[in-house]
Formats: sequence, C-alpha cells, structure tokens
Amino acid sequence: MITAKGTVMASEDGCSQLDLYWIPLGAGARVVRTSGMLYEALAATVRRRPRQALYHAALVADTRAGRYFIEMAPIPDTRGTSRGVVGEGPVGLKALGRFRLFRYELRRWLDGEIPDLGYAVASPVAVSRDGPAVQRVLDLLPLVPKPVWGRDEMETGEMWNSNSVVSWLLARTGLLAAAGRPPQGGRAPGWDAGIVVAMRGRAQYSRR
Repeated sequence: MITAKGTVMASEDGCSQLDLYWIPLGAGARVVRTSGMLYEALAATVRRRPRQALYHAALVADTRAGRYFIEMAPIPDTRGTSRGVVGEGPVGLKALGRFRLFRYELRRWLDGEIPDLGYAVASPVAVSRDGPAVQRVLDLLPLVPKPVWGRDEMETGEMWNSNSVVSWLLARTGLLAAAGRPPQGGRAPGWDAGIVVAMRGRAQYSRR
C-alpha cells in the first residue's frame, strides 16, 4: 500500500514480501518526462510502431529488519552510506565516471524512500512472500553488473539502466514471471537487457 507521501506501509502480518512498482518515467520531473517522450517518439519512428508509455521499475522489500527500497538513481551527494548504497557506475561515458554528476548508485535503502513512488501505476505487484527469496534479492544487489548507464556495453541490443537492474535481480532469483509486464500496454526500456545479462550469468555458472 502506498501512502499519500509515496512511502509504503508494511504488510499487516509482518511477513517478508517483495513488491514491484511501475512508475511512469519522469513522474514529478518535467525534464525527464519530456526527454523520455522525445526518446520514445524517435524509437517508435525507427521501429515503425505506435508510441508507448514508458515506465521505471522499483522494488520494495519488507523483512524482519525493516523495509528496503531498491533502485538505481543518480548520486545526489557524498552521503551514500546513509542511503544504503552498495555500488556505483558511470553515466553516459565511462571516462566521465570520475565526476559524481556522471555516476549512478545502487541503493538498498533501509527505511528509506523513493520520491516518485506515489505516482506508481497498477502497483504494487506482489512478486514474492517467501522470506529466503526476498533475502536473495537483497543479497544479490551488490553483484549487479555496473556498465555505463544509457549505453549498450553488454551487447544486448538495448541500453542498460535502472530497469535492467530490477529485471536482472528478478531473473537471477527466479522471480521474473511474477513481475509481469508494464501496465497499460507500456514498456520499460532496458528491461530486456537485464534479463539477457542475467541468463548469460546463469549459463556460465551452470557450465562451471
């Protein structure tokens, strides 16, 4: 359940749970929303298909320790520890990664927040109520690949972004099917990139 402030109420029975939220891209941020619309218009024209609504995925995990907010986001300051940051990567170009403005962070934020969560559509999506499965998602977050955000360094045919992180986690933990697809016929750019990279990792592990 999402409150008016965009935070999430804990499950009434206190059990572990993992929920996925579909947030319209650029909700609450006009610049991001406008650039997303331009990107989708170009992509639709190139692929000769109708335009679709774009979504940004985020995860919220309730555990006995508290509520974790899981997402990939720009780095606002140097106090990453307070946001549960478990990894960073470059944005746009690898060479620019030495500047904080061109880096992103992976958050496993205990009792934190996701500012635009209140805009989520057709959410939350119940992904799992299994304690060990929820814990595996939290444990795997530091191991998520950290290529350049907005580029296709992993050669998946799609850029890597925050949606890639979520789909990678769900694919690696066997929870992908429960997530479904974006609502209202929309799409989540980068979602398939995370799945492709996760499947490669599982195949390599199996061979070893």
